[in-house]
Amino acid sequence: MGDRWQVVVDRSVCIGSGMCVAASPDGFRLDSARQSHPVAPETDAAEGVLAAAEGCPVEAITLTVVGSGEAVFPPEE
Repeated sequence: MGDRWQVVVDRSVCIGSGMCVAASPDGFRLDSARQSHPVAPETDAAEGVLAAAEGCPVEAITLTVVGSGEAVFPPEE
C-alpha cells in the first residue's frame, strides 16, 4: 500500500465491541472503559487496520492519508 494513515476513533460513537482489536491487535487497544484507541495516531497502511475500520459495527474508526487528508475509510461518497 505504501501510504501512511491517520487513525481516529470517535469515542462518542465507540461501543467497545472489540472488533477492531480482534482485526488488528497491533493497531488498537481497549481502555478500562472499553473504549477503543489506536496504538499510534499514524500508522503504515495495513490490511488489518482497514479491516478493523470496515468491521466496526458503529463505524467509529476513520482512516485518512497522512499529508493529503484523503479519505480511506469511510470512503467519500
